[in-house]
Amino acid sequence: MSVSATAEDAQTAWGLLATRVQGGDEDAMRELYDIFSKGIRFMLFRQLGPDELEDKVHDVFVTITTSIRNGELRDPNRMMGYIHTVVRRQIASYIDRAVNMRRNRIELDFDETVCDHRPNPENEAMAKENQQIALRVLRSIPKRDREVLVRFYYNEESPTEICHAMSLTDTQFRLIKSRAKARFGELGKSWLNRSKS
Repeated sequence: MSVSATAEDAQTAWGLLATRVQGGDEDAMRELYDIFSKGIRFMLFRQLGPDELEDKVHDVFVTITTSIRNGELRDPNRMMGYIHTVVRRQIASYIDRAVNMRRNRIELDFDETVCDHRPNPENEAMAKENQQIALRVLRSIPKRDREVLVRFYYNEESPTEICHAMSLTDTQFRLIKSRAKARFGELGKSWLNRSKS
């Protein structure tokens, strides 16, 4: 078998996988995640370091699968090139955000700063309103998704503990967490926009 035939077979296999993902096939999503997470995790680690690596891998995965499902991948046979392009853009975005945060950070001279530790009524009211919105959004997502988010982010349970308690595989946990986190973000923005208008 020639090298070009092997490359064509691989391209066809990627095309079939992309088509299944676009159709919403959960097995295809897991298969793509297993393939995807190894190489992409290494790229992200090498470019951005270990900080929040798992969240970045999940965020990039959600971005890519959402764009594939929305039909933004024009040629399914070229899925790997598309994934690498999206990942490079995400890395550039993370770096740009970090640079802007550093640039905009204000250095305070704590010797001259006087802090008033009394609660500010306006800040308390805003914090309470944000907390109520977060609870409404959390209640509006499916029970299993909500449980994963609460266990992981609020109770600070490890993925292993959550998988054991909820009878999930590691891949199922990562997919549920990514989907739930994305859904929580979308609904939260929607609620905040409604409350501002």
